[in-house]
Amino acid sequence: MSKTMLSILVPDVSALAKTLRRELDARQTLLGSASPSHVELLNMLARGAGFRNFQHLKAAQAAEARLAATQQPAEPEPVDHKRIEQVARCFDVDGVLTRWPGKTAQQRLVLWWFWAALPARRDLTEPEVNAILKRLNGFGDHVLIRRELIDWGMVSRSTDCRVYRRIETRPPAQATALIRHLEAKRRASIPPRPSNRPAREVRAGL
Repeated sequence: MSKTMLSILVPDVSALAKTLRRELDARQTLLGSASPSHVELLNMLARGAGFRNFQHLKAAQAAEARLAATQQPAEPEPVDHKRIEQVARCFDVDGVLTRWPGKTAQQRLVLWWFWAALPARRDLTEPEVNAILKRLNGFGDHVLIRRELIDWGMVSRSTDCRVYRRIETRPPAQATALIRHLEAKRRASIPPRPSNRPAREVRAGL
């Protein structure tokens, strides 16, 4: 009988380490220095990943597999290239936003460019977020961009407003098309680097 492989995604390794340490310390206080069993370690790891225990983890992943098996492949989302062209006019050749569009659908599309500029899976301070948004914002209101990213669920912010984090998700097809267009436009605007090689001396033949 083949062995079922299970995996866990741990969004915060530091939180996992704290959970393991807390449970190991509590176990040592109650039972002394005896090492935890294999099952106990599995339960600790599962709790550190947000599950009640290892059985809960197994049940959750089995349910996910059953749902995935019954889902039909999604139809590719159509891309409105006319809209991409309209939104792209709000940016200069360097990918800097020069004006905030008036339509909500275009505003949300613009936000994906700023979302893509934020580093993935990393906590950021407010000054770090501001620096990135200011670099790509030419109309002067980076606070608006930051607030919209949070309101649309593209960036999370801690309750004390100290920690920001990009929410990892797959951008819609329209956003992916815009990001690729702006990246290509920016690359095309970068002049080629001059060669550092010394020019060869050319001598006329006799």
